[in-house]
Amino acid sequence: QFNITRDDIPIHSVEASYMADPHTGYIRISRFAENTLSEFKEAMQSLHRQGMQNLIIDLQNNTGGYLNAAYSIASLFLNNGDMVVYTEGKHSPRHNYTARHTSSFDGRIAVLVNQNSASASEILAGALQDHDRAVIIGRRTFGKGLVQRPFPMPDGSMIRLTTARYFTPSGRSIQRPYTKGHQSDYYSDLKNRLSNGELMHSDSIHVADSLKYHTLTTGRIVYGGGGIMPDKFVPLDTTWFTPYYRDIMAKGIFIQYALSYLDKNRAQLLKEYPSDRDFSQNFVVTDQMMSQLKERAEKAEIKFDSEQYAKSDATIRRTLKALLARDLYQTGSYYLVDNQHEPVYNAALSIINNKKEYNKLLGI
Repeated sequence: QFNITRDDIPIHSVEASYMADPHTGYIRISRFAENTLSEFKEAMQSLHRQGMQNLIIDLQNNTGGYLNAAYSIASLFLNNGDMVVYTEGKHSPRHNYTARHTSSFDGRIAVLVNQNSASASEILAGALQDHDRAVIIGRRTFGKGLVQRPFPMPDGSMIRLTTARYFTPSGRSIQRPYTKGHQSDYYSDLKNRLSNGELMHSDSIHVADSLKYHTLTTGRIVYGGGGIMPDKFVPLDTTWFTPYYRDIMAKGIFIQYALSYLDKNRAQLLKEYPSDRDFSQNFVVTDQMMSQLKERAEKAEIKFDSEQYAKSDATIRRTLKALLARDLYQTGSYYLVDNQHEPVYNAALSIINNKKEYNKLLGI
């Protein structure tokens, strides 16, 4: 029997913040919500106290949310009056969103994005890129830049109609193009990017000269055509992916095993590893744990494949360790563990600590 106390469960949009190295702070934003700005400011203050000089903002897989949250965070790094984003439509006059104060942060900034970064995250990334305030690292973003206006109906229901598009300060439309009569191509965009090699090879990305734009400070070339094109491309790594890994993830085997393992070992683990950083640096997923995970998968009727298992071995260990850290400490502990092997994150750390390369990417 269990006594359960009912309570509010907060859903934070700033999932992680920590010092990636002695001078570089890291903040991951999973969505843009009502409290995102306050959570972001709180994380910034904490990182400043720990000696932060440069900042990595992780927007990978961020599907968007409140415009005002993204707009307000962009304003923290721009100067008073700088354009953040503007909206314009066939029957909607242009409306400008400009920064409301001058930034007090003068360190280097890297913004991490991928093909699942959409909407408000593209507004933030586009604003910082167009003002040459940050290096954008990863892969071209999703391309969701439509303004939708709610229209209430007499019966209490409501419809939302698209009335305008979002544009970056240089004039790029964030929304990827839609050609009438080619609906299937539009909805298959991500699949097409994968099949034509765009997610793996930068030379597979073809952009027309007519889509060239220039940033507002150094005048370097950036490209429109939908989504935000990164300044530094990092290919999608699928070498570790197998159907075996997919199945144990899809059936919740990782989470089931992690919870079971912590039920038996939580006190001992906290004694051996008082902080998530201790855990990240010193805990090792043993072969015995891997065998136990494999047995649990077999009971869930997931057929074992030795070749696939060997191919995904390192990623299985990494995923399991990250999930254990998350449940043992806090949500952000997952990324403290997982990011050590994340290509986009490691590329950002390398660039942000190399002033010459950072400035070269920004055309300084």
